This record gives sequence, C-alpha cells and structure tokens, in this order.
Amino acid sequence: MDGILPLWKPKGFTSHDCVSKARGMLRTKKIGHTGTLDPDVEGVLPLCVGKATKIVPFLTDTVKVYEAVVTMGFSTETEDASGAEVEKKAVEQNSLLVSDIKQVLEGFKGTISQIPPMYSAVKVNGRKLYEYAREGKSVERPERKIFIHNIELLSSEVHYFAGTASFSIRVTCSKGTYIRTLCTNVGKALGYPAHMSSLVRTRTAEISQEECKTLEEVQSAADDGRAEDLLLPLSRGLPHFPRWEVDTGTKQQIQNGGVLTKLAEMPDEPFLIVCDKEALAIYQPHPTKPEKVKPIRVF
Repeated sequence: MDGILPLWKPKGFTSHDCVSKARGMLRTKKIGHTGTLDPDVEGVLPLCVGKATKIVPFLTDTVKVYEAVVTMGFSTETEDASGAEVEKKAVEQNSLLVSDIKQVLEGFKGTISQIPPMYSAVKVNGRKLYEYAREGKSVERPERKIFIHNIELLSSEVHYFAGTASFSIRVTCSKGTYIRTLCTNVGKALGYPAHMSSLVRTRTAEISQEECKTLEEVQSAADDGRAEDLLLPLSRGLPHFPRWEVDTGTKQQIQNGGVLTKLAEMPDEPFLIVCDKEALAIYQPHPTKPEKVKPIRVF
C-alpha cells in the first residue's frame, strides 16, 4: 500500500496519535506525517504510506494555508488559548477599523522574521524550547526568516466581548511559520497584547480540506477493504517540482537510480521524473558532472 492519505486531523489528537491510529487501521508500520499540528488544532494532515514516506521531507517543505482567529486584549505564555494570561489591555468597543486591520496585515506579507515561542519544539542547545518553558527557564531563541505568500482578513467586522476584540484571518505561508506568533505580532502592530484563539489548516501543498477523510471514514474504508482507494498518488505531494516525462524504456533505468545524460530540456534544479502519471524519482543536476543528472530520491 503506497500513497498519500489525506487525513483531517481532529482536535484533541496529536499528529503522532493520528499516525498511530492510521497504522492500526491500514495494518502497516510504514507511515509518516508531513508537518506537526498541535492537539488543539484541526486540519489537513497528509500521511505518507509505504513508498510515499520517501517524500515526507519534500511535502513538509511545501506551502500551507491556515485560518486563524486573532484575539486582542490579552496575551498568553503559549501564544494560543491554552496558556496562562501574561499581559492584559482592554479593547474599547468599536475602537478598531476594518481598514486599519487590513493595512496592518499588508505589512506582514513577504519575507519576515519570527522568534519561535517558548512553548514550541524548536531545539536550542539540544533541548526543545518547551522543555525549558516547563521548567520556568527562558533561553535566547533563534530568529528565523519565513515567507508569507498572502494574509487576508476574513471577517467583515470585528467582534467585541468583555474587553477583547477578535477577527479571522487566512494565511498562506512557508514551512516553519508559527501562526500563533504571527497572531501575537499582528496584535502588537495594532497596539494590543494578543493571542491565537483558534486555528485550522485548510491546505498542504495541493491537498485541500475538501478531499480529506476523517479517522472514522478511514476506519470504515479499512473495514470494507477499500482503504487503498483513499490514497492519493505520490505526485500529489510534489506539485512544487518541475516534471520531466520519460517513456517505459527509460523507466527501469530510473528505478535503478541510474545517472542520466542531461538533456537541454531538463530543468536546472531538482525535478520530478514521471512515467505514465507514476512518480518515479526526484533528480537534480550532478554536482561534479555538468553533463549528467543524478537521483536525490527514487520511489
């Protein structure tokens, strides 16, 4: 059984929980997920099954789309709704204009810097940040660059409640983006402590919410012997790679990991080799032989 299972991760489960459940349902150990979602977050979590586990790092590195709720009025130690309150500043009723929020969001497009939250799995000196945080320790966190392809306001109005103000945003971003940190920074730009009160991942690469299956649907399909019908082909997880089509005569050479002569029409960057819609391998220009291309990963 080889392919991508487009799973809809429910709230209350870790990404590892979902992998464990899928292993039992599909009766295979070779499954990997493609980007951790916190337990309180639901959304698109593609699981790579069988040979598809070879594309996990490539699918993890793709663009993601999220819908989040920014709540201003107080910040939390975790930057989301699960953490203890840190700073508070009441938001007056009708004090925020939709036009002002849109203008602030525009400033977050493109390459920006982020400092990962203390409650995160980023490692510093060999330990995860949340391990320091749970011990009450604070360490210097590495600033890193991320890319926001698009950020837009979904709410037509701001919702006020008990000194807070909330609105929804949609973010299309690169790997490594912390949406809760982004929400906190949006709030700061508007003049208030803030946190992310809700988050849903609606897309990973070209895999969307609409084609995802719940754990219950996966179990039902497995019980009926239809689980393999739920899997997407490997190529669906590699939309960001240029493609080069080969005939069946070359297929065996590719599957054996052969070094090929570079043709003029081959891309000058890593590319996906396909035969009759089947993803065979990812190749790249040879580092020492400019007239050749060599495999990065053979499926």
